[in-house]
Amino acid sequence: MIEEVLVTVRANPKIDPVLATWSWEVPFYLFLGGMAAGFMFFAAMMVILNRDRETPFMVDKLVLWAPIVISIGMGALFLDLSHKLYVYRFYMSFNLTSPMSWGAWILIVIYPICVLQILSSFRRGYPKLAGWAERISIGKLALDLAERHRRPIAWATIPFAVALGIYTGLLLNTFVARPFWNSGILPPLFLVSGLSTAAAIAVLGTREVVERHLFTRVDIGLIAVEIVLVALFVINLSTGSQVQLEAVNMILGGRFTTAFWIFFFTLGLLVPLALESWEVASKTKTFIYLGPLLVVVGGYMLRQVLMKIGLQSSWVDYANQFDPNLLELIR
Repeated sequence: MIEEVLVTVRANPKIDPVLATWSWEVPFYLFLGGMAAGFMFFAAMMVILNRDRETPFMVDKLVLWAPIVISIGMGALFLDLSHKLYVYRFYMSFNLTSPMSWGAWILIVIYPICVLQILSSFRRGYPKLAGWAERISIGKLALDLAERHRRPIAWATIPFAVALGIYTGLLLNTFVARPFWNSGILPPLFLVSGLSTAAAIAVLGTREVVERHLFTRVDIGLIAVEIVLVALFVINLSTGSQVQLEAVNMILGGRFTTAFWIFFFTLGLLVPLALESWEVASKTKTFIYLGPLLVVVGGYMLRQVLMKIGLQSSWVDYANQFDPNLLELIR
């Protein structure tokens, strides 16, 4: 019996000595999901604040990319599935206590919200495509109705965009068996990071000076909030249980210290904050694209590094509690 337990439970190469079931697909999805949430949020907020004329790239252009980006992210999740033909089972039930069940259904609800948001600005953002749609009577009717109810659609979009952005962090936070993820700071951190990457994309893509300056200032504020959340995240783990202290030590002198503090925190937050602040203060265009580009890279690095650290953190020291050589002694 002891031998059976050791072989079937403890000698699992995907669990011992660290969890190794997730690879690049999951952080890639978390990154794209947060960015799409940012597109939806800012496009809706600009309409609500009556600043949609000042921000045509975000409101009229990027809004179309939200469902596309989400679909690419879901495609990555599909690649991560071991039994891909069973993907439909996510939608055969709804489990109130399962974060993955919530996420699956949130992603489904997001699509009709995205369609309504796109239709409300389709004529301004993509006039040629809108012209094709208007050739069909139902297409013209849909565009007219969406434009007429543009503000109500924007108000309805906000909570779903926030839910999508928070969920990308909540997905990890609910894995309480991984002490590095077991912090309430993670969901708002991922939400703010997603908003920041969306603002950075707007700065990179817009041709309007007013829009670029607006989202540069917005991004500066979001980066500052993100820095505070990172500090609170580290403090939260540092004042937790022994296993959380061991987990956070992986970025406080451990093997992930360089990846977290250099590639994410310094290059993804501090340097862009300095560059964008200097641009706003001096009105220079020397590093106009470098700062936002680093923000986007930093947003991905946050999810990649946090996922790797979380997978290696555990409440049990498997290396000490399991030794395959014990099987030889039993025999």
